[in-house]
This record gives sequence, C-alpha cells and structure tokens, in this order.
Amino acid sequence: MIRKGKIEDIKAIMDLTKACAKAMIANGIYQWNEHYPNVSAFVNDVERHELYVLEIDSEIKGTIVISTLMDKEYQTIKWLTMNENNIYIHRLAIHPSMQGKGYAQDLMGFAEQYAIDNNYRSIRLDTFSQNKRNQKFYELRGYNKLGDIYFPKQSKYPFHCYELVL
Repeated sequence: MIRKGKIEDIKAIMDLTKACAKAMIANGIYQWNEHYPNVSAFVNDVERHELYVLEIDSEIKGTIVISTLMDKEYQTIKWLTMNENNIYIHRLAIHPSMQGKGYAQDLMGFAEQYAIDNNYRSIRLDTFSQNKRNQKFYELRGYNKLGDIYFPKQSKYPFHCYELVL
C-alpha cells in the first residue's frame, strides 16, 4: 500500500535510508552518507505533503518524494520542457531486504500516474553517476539523460539529471 507519509513515519524512514546507504556503500556506491538523506529533509517533505511511503505488512519498506519544488542545482540543466508544471522525484528508496521485487517500479508507477492525473508536463529527477543500476532503471522507463549536477557533501562524482515528458 502506498500512502502519504507522516511525521511519525520519519524514524522508520531514516532506518530504511540508513540501511540503503549501508548496502550501497557495501557495493562501492557512495551516494548517501551522514549528510543525506537527513531528518530535516523528510520533515520538510511531510510539511509540503510530498512524502509517500510503501507499507508492506504494516511496515514501511519504501519511500518516495513527489515534489513541485525545483532545487537550485537543477537550474543549469537544459530540460526538455519549460520550467513550469513539472514534478521532481527525490529520495526513492526500497529497503535492501525488499529490493528486486518490483517495489521501486510500483513507487515510480505511482508517481508517474500522479503526474498524469494532475496534468504535469514532465517528471524530473537525478541519480548518482556511479549507480549504474538506477540509471538503467530510469532509462528503461523512458527517462532521458540530460546533464549533470553536483552535490559536494555527497560525492565528488556527478549526479545525472533525467526527464520524462508526459
């Protein structure tokens, strides 16, 4: 079941994202660390009504943020559509014990249907350049790679920006 996230979900979400970070680091992917994702980001997501969680057997096993806010880092990208009426996907995570079962597909399908139902022009996101699995995931869904941005607190490597025109 996918539902809106609440403040009381944040501890479980932090446990989930820490487990994901640990699994990525074990695979040589230094995408998430002690700086990101953090509690304040998720609190802000809840306050903006943009956080969603995937519950399996009454436990939070996944999360996604569907935002209308364009981060300043995205301003340098030459997007395929105008910078209006777009949504941005952030912090998509599935607990490592549940990965490979189609739950990330479910969350992205939910986000894409949300965008269509609400007449958004496109969906934009970024993914870590060293995370080849994520790149393939988005490319197979029809997202176009457009350019790179940097988050120095996360990595010296770039993050690839993608857009899906609806």
